[in-house]
Amino acid sequence: MNKCCIFVCVQLVYIEFECSACVCVCERDEMGFITLLIILFTVLWAAVLVFRSNSRRRPSSAKLPPGPYRFPIVGNIPQLGLNPHQSFANLSKTYGPLMSLHLGSVYTVVVSSPEIAREVLQKHDQVFSGRIIGAAAQVHDHHNISIAYLPAGIEWRKKRKICREHMFSTHRLDESQALRREKLQKLCDYVSNCCGGGGGGGGDGRAVNIGEAAFITSLNLMSATLFSVDFTDFDSDATQDLKETIEGVAKILGTPNLADFFPIFKRFDPQGIQKKAEFYFGKLLGLFEDIINQRLESRRTVGSSRKNDLLETLFDLSQGTDYDLTCKDIKHLLVDLFVAGTDTTSSTVEWAMTELLLNPEKMANAKNELTTLIGKNKQVQESDISKLPYLRALVKETFRYHPGGPLLIPHKAEDDVEINGYTIPKDTQILVNVWAIGRDSSIWSNPDSFEPERFLDSKVDFKGQDFELIPFGSGRRMCPGLPLVDRMLHLTVASLIHNFDWKLEAGVKLDTEEKFGLSLHKAVPLEAIPTKV
Repeated sequence: MNKCCIFVCVQLVYIEFECSACVCVCERDEMGFITLLIILFTVLWAAVLVFRSNSRRRPSSAKLPPGPYRFPIVGNIPQLGLNPHQSFANLSKTYGPLMSLHLGSVYTVVVSSPEIAREVLQKHDQVFSGRIIGAAAQVHDHHNISIAYLPAGIEWRKKRKICREHMFSTHRLDESQALRREKLQKLCDYVSNCCGGGGGGGGDGRAVNIGEAAFITSLNLMSATLFSVDFTDFDSDATQDLKETIEGVAKILGTPNLADFFPIFKRFDPQGIQKKAEFYFGKLLGLFEDIINQRLESRRTVGSSRKNDLLETLFDLSQGTDYDLTCKDIKHLLVDLFVAGTDTTSSTVEWAMTELLLNPEKMANAKNELTTLIGKNKQVQESDISKLPYLRALVKETFRYHPGGPLLIPHKAEDDVEINGYTIPKDTQILVNVWAIGRDSSIWSNPDSFEPERFLDSKVDFKGQDFELIPFGSGRRMCPGLPLVDRMLHLTVASLIHNFDWKLEAGVKLDTEEKFGLSLHKAVPLEAIPTKV
């Protein structure tokens, strides 16, 4: 027992202070000496709880999926690495596409093939419709209100219906086309002002932070659609603060948390994740509360004009009997929409532009298609997307190679279920590794090459029915904002490459190093200099 205690203490100190496992993924505050002592003295208690919990949860005769050796107490946490999606992909090559992991007290199954993803997300959709809710998602009571974390029951269906019918329906999106054209024109104007040569910037031009430019465009589209205002401008001092806040929420939600693996440590918040979540969520909720209060005051003012935006629609719905929306519901729904609608979109645009700069012949193919079918000095319209097969193939290839959410949002088994001859016990955490599926050589030829051409003669799409390409998930938990993201991604990428050439600053080397989180970002932001064609 003494040897076991020493081993466990060493493992926990290693995890917390030696940049192993989940802790490296998130910047953390220094843990005080007293807190460390508490953790070391309570680890045996945690061990008892882990073993007791596991024995209660799993049937004694259950045949669990295979998996790597797990260390006492900490299980497979040391094997997560800096990029868990990559670590899981490597492990699945040995243990198969349905793999068991023990992350502290959290029994986890990782899915890494289209066939098993179909079983989980389609055939047994209802059983796997639950959510594993980490400590970060519980701040400000977000998990009890958010469409992303609510149980798939009555309240969840109501909010899903609001998104489907009042925000992302074809009719609603068609009505707001002019708004997207306006925001994309502002993006083009900004890029033109940064151009060298004949673009008005003179000299070699000014480098554009591609991810930030895409973020501002997406952010202002969301804010104008919801509130009839732009949140920020290009080169505005407010941009970086908003970007850090929204990316902070996405990052903190995706960071593996020691307090989730060992719930007994939740009150100590050893990585500072809960503290940071409180801060980032609090900033967003405070921003939306101010906007809501201003609008409510305006609605009470006699003679004030009515805004034609989605916030007005949400207020109208809140006064009816069908949805029973409160201001708190609206605030947390807005958090979901802004985080999902800006962070994933901007990161995907950045990855697409990165790959085009790394593959000049692909850039030339995309530009030639736009020049031939659209013409120079013209803005690409949404009605043009269906006529641009290479552009569509380019976006699909970006989703395959750099999926926005590499592990999706974790699912939870609501009951015992058999998959592929193995028992998945109730309360198991399910991770669908869409990153690994996109890099699988048994599914894709030359999986480590960026080749949009593979989709030119393929019917595979990312709408949730082709399980080799499910960046938005599938089934009832599929991302409801896909219709808007679909339009914005194609238009933003087209706007950046149509009528502009791009080059890197002298001496800059381009890489594809990833930074793990709820969304998959580039570790080093992409900056490139545009030139007007």
